[in-house]
Amino acid sequence: MIRSSFLLLVAITIVQPAASFTTRPQNWNLVWSDEFDGPAGTGPDTTKWKFDIGGGGWGNNELESYTNRLDNAFIDGDGHLVIKSIKETFTGPDGISRNYTSARLLTSGKFARRFGRFEARIKLPFGQGIWPAFWMLGDDISTVGWPACGEVDVMENIGREPSMNHGSLHGPGYSGGNSLTGAFALANDAHFSDDFHTFALEWEPNTLRFYVDGNLYETRTPADVPSGGSWVFDKPFFLLLNVAVGGTWPGTPNDTTVFPQTELVDYVRVYSDPELDRSLLIASAVISGKNVIITGDGFVPGSVILMDGQERTTKVTSSTTLNGKKLAKKIGHGQTASIQVSNPDGSFSNTVTVLRH
Repeated sequence: MIRSSFLLLVAITIVQPAASFTTRPQNWNLVWSDEFDGPAGTGPDTTKWKFDIGGGGWGNNELESYTNRLDNAFIDGDGHLVIKSIKETFTGPDGISRNYTSARLLTSGKFARRFGRFEARIKLPFGQGIWPAFWMLGDDISTVGWPACGEVDVMENIGREPSMNHGSLHGPGYSGGNSLTGAFALANDAHFSDDFHTFALEWEPNTLRFYVDGNLYETRTPADVPSGGSWVFDKPFFLLLNVAVGGTWPGTPNDTTVFPQTELVDYVRVYSDPELDRSLLIASAVISGKNVIITGDGFVPGSVILMDGQERTTKVTSSTTLNGKKLAKKIGHGQTASIQVSNPDGSFSNTVTVLRH
């Protein structure tokens, strides 16, 4: 989604998708998800998502102003996140006036991960100039910038191609119109706006595989990187969901474009690969006085305890022992808390439960 020119398609696979592919893969462990099961009319979970806001074009000459208003992003009460693009004159806090509004959600600063399966089930909007995406950016973007941080587009669609999904990698030497790109087309002129479809990425060291409805249509490795480019897909990435309006690639809405346009997101789920995570393991977590003592394997300087998803003060005693300072005081008597460990390389341990009597 961060680019200055249209995508160059290098592969198109036309496959009839399976009717449904919502069952969790057998050998994956769910480590993060949002099922969007909140009450109707409420906003997205702020412990998981934040918003990009503004109308500056976002590097793509986009025409919308992104907001954090419930008009543009809300829970519908039926288990969906709704991202609504509205035709209206709006001036955002950046002082820029636009004729469209929409929303762009991201997990930056709240969740990022290296390797695993990243999956979303979405019913897309449609129409000339409409540009939805489910994508990922390297967690170091604030320090190295784009495209050095890397970008993975798991789902990207433009309204004039209602049957086509694009899966792409952007990095140093292969970004914008020169990205590593493949595409998946629905058969029989079906449209992604007709029903929900599952978009997924399976990511392991030196390999990324792209799927639609369980159909593998693209695989990327360092061998695909052009001469002079760099493979940057070996660090944590955070997630994004957005619907842009207009831009260099999709073009401007016209008289055929109906507003408002809505995208429905049924869920976003992230799974770990047990084989990749086996070196970082929690064997036990027990309360000792005011602290929580964790034993296991694979702990390193910079290992951090996550309690109920939040980073907590951690003392690394050894590669097999961590001390969660004063964590027991944060658990009510008779209550439980989930414990996980993250390492600086972006890997995560299994999750265990600790009970305070």
